[in-house]
Amino acid sequence: MRKTLWRLCLVLFAGHELDAVAQAEWRLLYGLRDLDPALGQQWFIALHVPLCVALMWLIGHPRQAMRRSSRQLLAAFAVVHAGLHYNLQQHPLYLFDSLLSQTLIVACGATGLLYLMLDLGRQRSPCND
Repeated sequence: MRKTLWRLCLVLFAGHELDAVAQAEWRLLYGLRDLDPALGQQWFIALHVPLCVALMWLIGHPRQAMRRSSRQLLAAFAVVHAGLHYNLQQHPLYLFDSLLSQTLIVACGATGLLYLMLDLGRQRSPCND
């Protein structure tokens, strides 16, 4: 169940990032929102390349502790990310109003939270000694 939640969180995040390009999410981000829209889009996409490489390296790291911490960190970010989107809903440039956009954001945050609850609960369980 835990691994399934992790994978679901990851693919929901990937789906959201595809949607984020369609919804011009860079217009909401400091550092990118002041750029010409075409340049902002290019930077938004280009910056995801090293982020994805780093993420893949960390979640597939040879050390189990590093893999687990990285997965926990991304799951926690999914929860925070959903909260950020909730707070931005009234922003005039916020375009994530469709059912698909909202489902990707909320489901990603929810699966991240469930993963964290199961994983951290497993970590504290006396059966893991």
